[in-house]
This record gives sequence, structure tokens and C-alpha cells, in this order.
Amino acid sequence: MCGRFFIAQAPQVFAEFYAYPERPNFPPRYNVAPTQPVPVVLFEQGGRHFRLMRWGFWPSWLKDPKGFPLIINARVETILDKATFRGAVRHRRCIFLADGFYEWRREGTGRAAKKTPFLIRRADGAPMALAGLWDAWLGADGSELDTAAIVTTGANGTMAAIHDRMPAILSPDQIEPWLDARTTDAASAAALCRPCSDDWLRLDPVSPRVNDARHDDAGLIEPLAQARPGSPEPQAPAEDKPRSSDEDEQGSLF
Repeated sequence: MCGRFFIAQAPQVFAEFYAYPERPNFPPRYNVAPTQPVPVVLFEQGGRHFRLMRWGFWPSWLKDPKGFPLIINARVETILDKATFRGAVRHRRCIFLADGFYEWRREGTGRAAKKTPFLIRRADGAPMALAGLWDAWLGADGSELDTAAIVTTGANGTMAAIHDRMPAILSPDQIEPWLDARTTDAASAAALCRPCSDDWLRLDPVSPRVNDARHDDAGLIEPLAQARPGSPEPQAPAEDKPRSSDEDEQGSLF
């Protein structure tokens, strides 16, 4: 996890929250999916800046992307050791601009498993700072593509009701040390990526329409009239195919 997130607040809210000088005008997006362009904030040239990247990490040393897995998440437990992420966690850390994310509670196994989508947002309504890693991949034809992945950690008590993993959500005072690799080394940065406090999050069941990335409207973030985890779950139409955000089910771009 995580495999989908949403950006609902106005662009100026994010610009003020993260204090970057750019003033991009981007529309709300309620069902951001892997391989799509995503807004991030990073630290370069002595300050914070806004940039668009592709969600799906390719390390700079990768020569041929064919067959390379689509890496949308990076487990914090391994980012210091895996060759894929070692350079990024030392020098190229970012934060995904988001207001929340989706996760699917799975019950059962195999094709008979039931997956119920939940929306997870901050209880106080603030932007959700999702820790990320990025790299600039250079193609043989000279083209350059900035790509990024969300760092994940173990679930806190709130998230454990539906999943055993969650994105690393940074507090406001962790944003600067995470972004600025000049003052925070890789090990210290990784230590920031721990489960957030239980009371930070609000969970709501949402429509199974979110299963299809072609749906992208404000109705997706409207909570269903259902109780919290443990209550009867809404069923997706038979033709809907929920996308699991489990890391072991990431695919390939080719």
C-alpha cells in the first residue's frame, strides 16, 4: 500500500502549507492512480519547490525499463539497504501532495475475497504529507523522466482495522528534516517514517466506484452511510475489479 490517493483542497492551500514559491493551478483529483503525473514538493537550490513527477519509481541507473516492476511504494524497513532506493533516500526525498488515500479491507482469500474500499484522511482536515523518494531516469534517447514512490510503514492502531501497512505520514515539524538531505542523513530520515498517532486519522467506507481509476469525481470521497470497520460492507458490482494496493501485487508498465 498505498495504491490510490486524492487531492481535493485548492492549490493555494498546499502552497501555503509547504511554503514553496510556485503557484501552480491544478484541479482537484479524487482518484490518483499509479503511472499518472503527481504533484510533489522537494528541496533543491536552497529551498522547497513544487514539481510534477510520474508515480512509479525508476532508479537513475536503470538502463532498460522493460520488465522492471512498477514500484509505487517503498518499504521504510528496506530503503536504506535496497540498491533501488539507497541513492534516493540519501539525496532525493520528496513529499506527495495529498489530502488522503484509499485502502481496501480484504476478507477471505483468492478470487472469493471481498475487498471494501475505505477513505483515510486527517481528522483535522490538514493536507496529508506523504513521505516519498524520487529519481531522475534518463532514457537512451536523452529523454528525462522524474519518477517517485511513496514510503510505507507498519499500520498504526487505526489503520490496523483494515490493513497492516500505511503510508509514512509526516508531521509539520518533520517536513523540513525529511526534505533537506543536507542536514538530515539517510538513517535519521528513515527514522521519521513511523506510524503516525492513531488520532490523526479518520476512516470512512466509500463507494466501490473508486475501484475504477476512470472514475474521478467528488462523489468518491463522500462516506457511505455505514458504520466503521467491522460493519457489513458495501459490495462492488460484479464488473468492478478492485485494485489492491498491496506491495506484492505491483505490476509492470510493459
